[in-house]
Amino acid sequence: MRLEFEQGPIRPPSEARSLLLRVTRNCPWNRCEFCPVYKNEPFSIRPVEDVKKDIDTASDMVERIRELAWKTGRAGRLDGGLAEALFQDPESSDSFRNVVLWVYYGQESVFLQDANSLVVKTSDLAEILTYLKEKFPKVRRITSYARSQTLARKSVDDLKILRAAGLNRIHVGLESGSDEVLTFVRKGTTAAQHIEGGRRVVEAGIELSEYVMPGLGGRALSEVHARETARVLNAINPSFIRLRSLALPQGTPLRQKWESGQFERLNDEEIVREIRLLVENLDGITSYVASDHMLNLLEEVEGQLPQEKPRILASIDRFLALPQQERLLFQLGRRLGLFRFLEDLERHDLRLEAEALRRRIDAASPEELEQKIRLLAERYI
Repeated sequence: MRLEFEQGPIRPPSEARSLLLRVTRNCPWNRCEFCPVYKNEPFSIRPVEDVKKDIDTASDMVERIRELAWKTGRAGRLDGGLAEALFQDPESSDSFRNVVLWVYYGQESVFLQDANSLVVKTSDLAEILTYLKEKFPKVRRITSYARSQTLARKSVDDLKILRAAGLNRIHVGLESGSDEVLTFVRKGTTAAQHIEGGRRVVEAGIELSEYVMPGLGGRALSEVHARETARVLNAINPSFIRLRSLALPQGTPLRQKWESGQFERLNDEEIVREIRLLVENLDGITSYVASDHMLNLLEEVEGQLPQEKPRILASIDRFLALPQQERLLFQLGRRLGLFRFLEDLERHDLRLEAEALRRRIDAASPEELEQKIRLLAERYI
């Protein structure tokens, strides 16, 4: 019998090793002009019993994996060889593959899908969390996406109930702290709601990841986007500030505005300067800044505030001080996956490979090369 259970389409990069458990379907707002996900899909809250059945199915999968590990002489332990065989098996469902990876990495984290699980009634979500912990007592972290507007309406007492039931971390797409930018991209929330919702999560003792989108204000609103986002983050003091530089997927309204000239997107260097302004204005908080996505040009823009703020700014300044041709070479190498850090420019083998690739790219000017680098970056959307 083919074992499978329902899962949604996305998860944060930091939840790559998590079990994906679908509590809601799609997004209750679903109007953000930069987002390509869930379009034309209705939002719904899954019945508690259906979610618990999925938990039971995941438990059955774990048991089947253990049995196979015993039968193949591995003393019940899932090693890399068996994990790869199960993952590559054409009979395996996507949810079974997710459980295989989850077991391989230790069954420590679970991510509740889809875009806003906190919209579920507190008692129902607590029941799901409690059942999940009973079935999988090894789980140490349970996380979910949530909208600031939803969190601003959730009481601190309700959030504490969810924390006691096992919810450890909430991911929020803050995107911007500027009301002007939020209105322009139809985010459906305000800076004040960002602050109120974020503060409630922090007060409840739940870790908070706030996602910021450099470039979202375009050229016209870049400065206000950076300064107001820093102001909002300073008022919240989240556990994590995660950078996700703007991408413009095909079919999104914001891409259509760019193509029609209604929106001027920033190039890589301008986004780096915007991030510098953001970081420079982060003050009085103890958040961890993370640049954990390939859409971000500088992976080294990462560290604990306030102590690592000077180093982060120095890394940005190092890039900005490079001659234009060096900046473009790093951008190309980064987008091709050759470079991770600025130090990689000094690696002779990687540099030679990047320079050879640059010679093969038919670009008559630095501006044309920048455009082709942008196309390479869009592979990571």
